[in-house]
Amino acid sequence: MRALIALVVLLFTVSAEADEAILKRLAEPNTHAIMRHALAPGRGEPEDFDLSDCATQRNLSVDGVRQAGRAGDMVRAAGVDINQIWSSLYCRNMDTAREMALGEITRKSSLNFFGQDKSSNRRRTEAIAQELASMPSQETILVVGHSRNIEALTGTRPLSGEIQVVRFAPDGTVTLLGSVEVPVF
Repeated sequence: MRALIALVVLLFTVSAEADEAILKRLAEPNTHAIMRHALAPGRGEPEDFDLSDCATQRNLSVDGVRQAGRAGDMVRAAGVDINQIWSSLYCRNMDTAREMALGEITRKSSLNFFGQDKSSNRRRTEAIAQELASMPSQETILVVGHSRNIEALTGTRPLSGEIQVVRFAPDGTVTLLGSVEVPVF
């Protein structure tokens, strides 16, 4: 039993060190964090959905609130300075950014959940990529978005609360440098 406990502690330590190393890469030029909102049970939105009323939306669960706070703790532990936080207008995204407690949040409708208009979705993705690529090289932006928006930007679909560390070239090309799955506990 002791050997099993020691193995679990070792694996947790190695994983935490690897996550911190990935997050430290945010200090590199032209590198930003793209995060899917924390745990918000369900799929889609209720029939009475109203973007201006959190009571009509899928919201963070208690675990999601805890996960978002843990994500902020992990970024701080890595010693990374976040210069700006951009969030979708959805309550689960704004609440994720707020619970991380890393700074002021800029609401961006271009990060809202994708609709059925694929050409509009493509334009929004290109605009966000260009905006991130044009930021001063030493500024680090944290983007809190939705799975499909992030998939359009990085080519991968993150888990709830997952942070992707990405580099944006001046032409808008995105390179995924690593990702961190933020635990709930």
